[in-house]
Amino acid sequence: MVQGTLPDGSPVTLPVAFREQAVVVAADYFHSYSVVGLLTAVGVLFVAVAFGAGRLLRPVVPTPEKLLTYECGVDPVGEGWAHTQVRYYVYAFLYVIFAVDSIFLFPWATVFAAPGYGATTLVEMFVFLGFLTVGLLYAYKKGVLTWT
Repeated sequence: MVQGTLPDGSPVTLPVAFREQAVVVAADYFHSYSVVGLLTAVGVLFVAVAFGAGRLLRPVVPTPEKLLTYECGVDPVGEGWAHTQVRYYVYAFLYVIFAVDSIFLFPWATVFAAPGYGATTLVEMFVFLGFLTVGLLYAYKKGVLTWT
């Protein structure tokens, strides 16, 4: 038997096997974290070696052409501000509406079949579909859905 105290200060007597078991559990606990720490260290070392090897092996020959700002193969001429058509943002908006719709409807269909989730998920999905409908109505009012 091993004598010990509880957090409130009262004495307690524990069997030796209990103490040995606690030591084994603590060792397993810290072993798990040591594996995670070792893998983290190996990952950081791998990235550091890769960046170091890239720095050592790459050619360094700076020329005025290489130091020039480069964007999509077009030489920078004039000022940096350019006008962008707003319709591209509207197309992106429509894509987000349909992508979010598909991302949320498929998992919803699997949860809807689970017992105890039917009515709640049905109401939540109709609220979600209502928001998507408002987005589609906005796009329709702006004339984005017409074929040109």
